[in-house]
Amino acid sequence: MKEFDELVRIMKTLRDPVKGCPWDKLQTPETLRPHMIEEVYELSEAIDHNDDMHMKEELGDLLLHIVFQAKIAEEEGRFTLQDILNSINEKMERRHPHIFGDVSVKDHEEVEHNWEKIKKKEKTGRKSIMEGLPLSLPALIKARRIQAKAATVGFDWDEVDLIFDKLKEEIQEFEEEYKTKDHGKMKDELGDILFALVNLARRLDIDPEFALNRTIKKFIKRFNFIEDELKEKIFSADLDEMEFYWQQAKDKDEE
Repeated sequence: MKEFDELVRIMKTLRDPVKGCPWDKLQTPETLRPHMIEEVYELSEAIDHNDDMHMKEELGDLLLHIVFQAKIAEEEGRFTLQDILNSINEKMERRHPHIFGDVSVKDHEEVEHNWEKIKKKEKTGRKSIMEGLPLSLPALIKARRIQAKAATVGFDWDEVDLIFDKLKEEIQEFEEEYKTKDHGKMKDELGDILFALVNLARRLDIDPEFALNRTIKKFIKRFNFIEDELKEKIFSADLDEMEFYWQQAKDKDEE
């Protein structure tokens, strides 16, 4: 694709030791990392808003970072952009034997099971399918990925209703620890509640990170309404008064 080749040419020019950009020439994989992470979050936000214009822009920014990292690696003799493309092409064919081979599957769950099975064979140094997740991954995302990995080998609830039962059990256990005021055990039980909630969301095909962000945005919008109504009085208003305006904001959302 000529447009992709043009991006590669632009990056080569920017990194040119003599004629290149002073800022681009100074960058390293480490200095670029926070910018790349930021682009992923900006892309995620564009997806949340169904904003095609910004999604296109952020995908371009992310692609730029991939080409940027590849150019630096090539200069240091570690690997090239072609190596990256060859690697992902081979991996996609290898992990889709039901498309590029003679393996038959009945549904997407079997595809996921085969994916993890093939992945475990490839990663010979790994002793568990739980290995490989970044430690810095946000907790809600990490919990969902761990549960999905366990499900590929059948370690999962048979029915969604059983997860509701587990959630009620965890809440009861948290209430019991709350009565004892044992803060350490309360943290453990609260973590179990969150883990069960993520599991429920996964089984209902709801992204818990997206759901929580929707609630955060809704809370901010309604709280801003309270601030607009009370203005400076908000610092002296009691909870009942703020709750009155909260209900008004909620009613406006439901109109």
